[in-house]
Amino acid sequence: MITIDGSSGEGGGQILRSALALSLVTGKPFAIHAIRAGRRKPGLMRQHLTAVSAAARIGNAGVEGRRIGSDTVVFRPGDVKPGTYRFSVGSAGSCTLVLQAVLPALMTADAPSEVVLEGGTHNPYAPPFDFLVRAYLPLVGQMGPRVTAVLEKPGFYPAGGGRFRVTVQPAARLTPLELTARGDVIRQTARAAVSNLPEKIARRELTVVARQTGWKTEALTAEVVDNAHGPGNILTLAVESRHVTEVFTGFGERGVSAEKVAAGAVRRLREYLAAEVPVGRYLADQLLLPMAMSGAGRFLTLAPSRHTTTNIDIIRRFLDVEITLSQPRHDQWMVEIQTPNHRRKEPCHGVDKKNG
Repeated sequence: MITIDGSSGEGGGQILRSALALSLVTGKPFAIHAIRAGRRKPGLMRQHLTAVSAAARIGNAGVEGRRIGSDTVVFRPGDVKPGTYRFSVGSAGSCTLVLQAVLPALMTADAPSEVVLEGGTHNPYAPPFDFLVRAYLPLVGQMGPRVTAVLEKPGFYPAGGGRFRVTVQPAARLTPLELTARGDVIRQTARAAVSNLPEKIARRELTVVARQTGWKTEALTAEVVDNAHGPGNILTLAVESRHVTEVFTGFGERGVSAEKVAAGAVRRLREYLAAEVPVGRYLADQLLLPMAMSGAGRFLTLAPSRHTTTNIDIIRRFLDVEITLSQPRHDQWMVEIQTPNHRRKEPCHGVDKKNG
C-alpha cells in the first residue's frame, strides 16, 4: 500500500488525480490523507469525488472515504474494464480534470472505450477543452493510442452544464516521445468566444492581441457561442509549429477588463516564444504521466511549476523510472525520463507530424 501526503508539494487535487491514474495503470493500491489540506475548502469537492468514482468504476476498485469533504481516501484497484461510460460532475467542476484520472489506463486497455463527461469544459482552474484537443491529444497520438474528443456543448465557469465525448483506441504500450525543438512556426491564431455576453468583449480582446503580436486580421476570430448554459468568455491563442501545437488561454471574469484578459494571455505566449522551447508549462505537466508510462523520453520546457514537480514526486512512487531536470540555459529546462540502467539514444529534435 502506497501512502501519500495530500498536503505535500502543490497540495491540490492533482496529487489525487495522478495517484488514481497511476494506481489504475500499475494495479498498486494507495492511501492518501490530508487531501487538499491547504485549500480554502479542504477535502474532496464534487469534481474530485467524480474523479474517484470514475476511476473506481473503470478499475473495479474498492474505495474508502468516497464522500464530499473527505480528507482521506483508500483506493484498491482491480482489473481495468474498457467500455462505454458517462460521468457527470454536476457542477462547473472541470471535466478535463476528471478525464486525467481515467484516460491513462484506457489508453493501454485491451479494447476501445468511449467516455462522455458532463460539467465544466472551459474552467480557468483547469486545462480547457481547446487545450486538450489541440495541444495534448495530438502528442498522445504520437505515442500510439488514438484519442479523439468532440465538444457537444460548452460549459463555462461558473455555470457549467457542458459535455464532451472521448473515444479511445488503445495501444498495447506507449512509444517514448522526444520533444527537444518545436520547429518552424506554421500558423498562429487567436479565437475569442463569448456566451451570453456582448460580442464586443471578444473584439476588444482581439484588438489587444493584434496590437501586441502583430498578427493579421485573418488570424483573428470572434465567435458568439449560442448553446452554452451560462455566460462565459475565453480567449485562445494557438501556435502551431512543425512538431507541436501550444495553446494559451485567458478567461473573462467579473471585474476584469477584456484588455487585461488579453494582455495576460499574450504575456504567456511571448514567454513561450522567447524561450524557444516546444513545451509550455501546462503541457509539461500533462505529458509527464504518459511519458513515464512509456519508460523513456524527454522534452524541453519552461521553468517547471509546482504542479510539475509534485507530479514527478507522485510518479516516482508508482513507477520505476528516473526523472531528471537540467537547465540548458536560464529560460529552458530539460525533463528526461529513463528506466534504471537505460541508455538513451542520441537525441532527436522533435517528431515530424507527417511521420509521427
